[in-house]
Amino acid sequence: MRGKEEIKKTIEEGKAVLGIEFGSTRIKAVLIDEDKSPIASGSYDWENQLVDNIWTYSMEKIQNGLQGCYQDLVKDVEAKYDVKLTKFAALGVSAMMHGYLAFDENDKLLVPFRTWRNTITEEASEKLTELFSYHIPQRWSIAHLYQAILNGEEHVKDVCYITTLAGYIHWKLTGKKVLGNGDAAGMFPIDIATKKFNEKMMDQFDELTAEKNFPWKIREILPEVLVAGEDAGVLTEEGAKLLDPTGTLQSGIPMCPPEGDAGTGMVATNSVAVRTGNVSAGTSVFAMAVLEKDLTKPYEEIDLVTTPAGDLVAMVHCNNCTSDLNAWVNLFREFAESMGMTADMNQIFGTLYNKALEGDSDCGGLLAYNYFSGEHITGFNEGRPLFVRKPDSKFNLANFMRVHLYTSLGALKTGMNILLKKELVALDRMMGHGGLFKTKGVGQRILAGAIDTPVYVMETAGEGGAWGIALLADYLVKKEDKESLTDYLENKVFHDAVGTGMDPVAEDVEGYEKFMETYAKGLAIEKAAVENL
Repeated sequence: MRGKEEIKKTIEEGKAVLGIEFGSTRIKAVLIDEDKSPIASGSYDWENQLVDNIWTYSMEKIQNGLQGCYQDLVKDVEAKYDVKLTKFAALGVSAMMHGYLAFDENDKLLVPFRTWRNTITEEASEKLTELFSYHIPQRWSIAHLYQAILNGEEHVKDVCYITTLAGYIHWKLTGKKVLGNGDAAGMFPIDIATKKFNEKMMDQFDELTAEKNFPWKIREILPEVLVAGEDAGVLTEEGAKLLDPTGTLQSGIPMCPPEGDAGTGMVATNSVAVRTGNVSAGTSVFAMAVLEKDLTKPYEEIDLVTTPAGDLVAMVHCNNCTSDLNAWVNLFREFAESMGMTADMNQIFGTLYNKALEGDSDCGGLLAYNYFSGEHITGFNEGRPLFVRKPDSKFNLANFMRVHLYTSLGALKTGMNILLKKELVALDRMMGHGGLFKTKGVGQRILAGAIDTPVYVMETAGEGGAWGIALLADYLVKKEDKESLTDYLENKVFHDAVGTGMDPVAEDVEGYEKFMETYAKGLAIEKAAVENL
């Protein structure tokens, strides 16, 4: 780590790089130095609103959030290094993916921003999936556009440009209507050979909507798609004033292609190489695996996106992960307190998680479901947390904890089985991050057994997506000739990262498969609980 004076000099000379990411509840800015290490940060809390049954953020809130987050960073830099921010070596913006921002010829927003959270496009999603033979999730921009067409919405004829949140902010800062590959892949399917929007599918969409006689064709209203490292414009004078209304920030700063939060998450966990991926496991859980080739057919359980470099990624997303596990741990805390013991949550989690490793590899015949909410991968619109056992099951604490760890990844394994067993996807390693992996070696071992793949956990979770987009901005200006994003991350960012790898234990793999047989059969019990409780 560099000293304070050295970092101050880096900032003063405009050699630091800035990344800003718009999350669903927080906007975060991270400033990095020439070592790629975070040296300052800023944040701004915000919430979406439900307006006319549409989840949205207003344009005013987006602007206030951008400026508020940047000003918080300015304060942090001044407090730590006593220096004013005037310029950067590069800048990048990322945000939550998908959704629908539509503008007319005068750059006026036609309808309030429809975020990824809205589930109002089921008909469009199903029809486009059938048309393209390619899974189009409800949250994708093209599903929102087609649903608006199906609904006969008046604004559609006036559309001149549609984009994502990151694409919108980047446009306002640079004047460029462009989008990074990963974010673009959540708008419309990408052709991985060209790393652009799929030409055949754009033609199919135009044929589908031809009878409407709109004055636009789909390729005319989508952003230009760029891969990581490509020129995405510079911060204009208007953009500099938008970001920093005080006028202190200079224009002319190079900007990397705007990205989605899935892509920046892959960068921040060094998971952009083919045959690698990452699993984020907290309240919900998702896995992303970078593929060597296209899947043989579409699957409702699997979304296809891309890395910022344009490689195809299969994503398995599940609504439920650790909530039920945490609820049981809290029950044990309550017991400990009732017995007059001092209950340290880290110790309780650590003790109970490690106890699970003493259990039978198949959980001794115990069964649990962690469904606080519905789980689309197994066909549930609602959920009921359940714990079930037979009279002759081996009911002890070790098996009890093990079954709740297993089931936290049960729906994920259902989706991953499609990739690993039906599509024969090869994975060399997966990176685990999130609350499930906090107790060293436990969640990591359970995941390795579930997907029969080595799992790595870094000692630091990094700074998340804002750090990821800062690295993409750094890559734009620091990459060597023909240096891939994978090589840049491997050699210049994560070369001395401290982490631990764990290979799957054969007994765990076998036991997990046995558990999943019971899990699949027991879904009828979960269904009955939803219907009767």
